[in-house]
Amino acid sequence: MDDFGSGYSSLGYLKKFPFNKIKIDQSFVRELKNEPEDLAIISAVITLGKGFNLEVVAEGIETLEQLKLLKELQCDMMQGYYFSHPLPVEEATNFIESISQQELSF
Repeated sequence: MDDFGSGYSSLGYLKKFPFNKIKIDQSFVRELKNEPEDLAIISAVITLGKGFNLEVVAEGIETLEQLKLLKELQCDMMQGYYFSHPLPVEEATNFIESISQQELSF
């Protein structure tokens, strides 16, 4: 389920449809700071996703601080400009090949 927590996404959809991933909307990630309220919202979505045996993806990662906080909250996957801007197919293939040969550590 893309953009969970915004628009027309609903908790009921998690039971109704056979999702295997839940994507946290970038609007939540954008506001993510080391504040209790921000952390509570993201943590709740991650816990909810894991409770439904879903892989949790956070979109819109732009800073190392966001990356570290989401890693601490045990988010499964992350995407965003922090890692790369959109690339043409050939460049994306080269990028993926180059990072798959490296160990990513944060």
